[in-house]
Amino acid sequence: MRLLVRERLFGIGDDYWIEDADGRKVFLVDGKAMRVRDTFELKDAQGRLVVEIKQKLLSLRDTMLIERDGEQLAKVKRKRLSLLRNHYRVTLVDGTELDVSGKILDREFAVDYDGELLAQISRRWLTVRDTYGIDIVREDADAGLLIAVAVCVIVLAEKEHES
Repeated sequence: MRLLVRERLFGIGDDYWIEDADGRKVFLVDGKAMRVRDTFELKDAQGRLVVEIKQKLLSLRDTMLIERDGEQLAKVKRKRLSLLRNHYRVTLVDGTELDVSGKILDREFAVDYDGELLAQISRRWLTVRDTYGIDIVREDADAGLLIAVAVCVIVLAEKEHES
């Protein structure tokens, strides 16, 4: 599954569509303004909530939480001792860990599970300015979760870059 994301996606309070390769609207990212913490809702094309993404308020390191049906699904934070590249760890509630690494601010990174590529985020194969793609490699992968992970690591990397 290949999805297209417009760069402006991460404006808080704005709504943006994620489209498939044929230009059909697949997911809506609904940025919630006027909140104490960064909050996004990822909805399907019919408006049903897929996941909610929130910044964790009290933590030593910036952390984003992904929730589904009101329950925590995953926690995303920067991996310690990552000096050369942006490197994030996604911990699912069942203890499974996903690894996110690459050039996050350049939108060139990968999401792996135990050395197996789940998704590749890239601008390389696109000619449209300010657009990047999310290429979900495995058919059985949770697309909503992988999109939410991409949103989280980009928000966290931009916050770190600003400070």
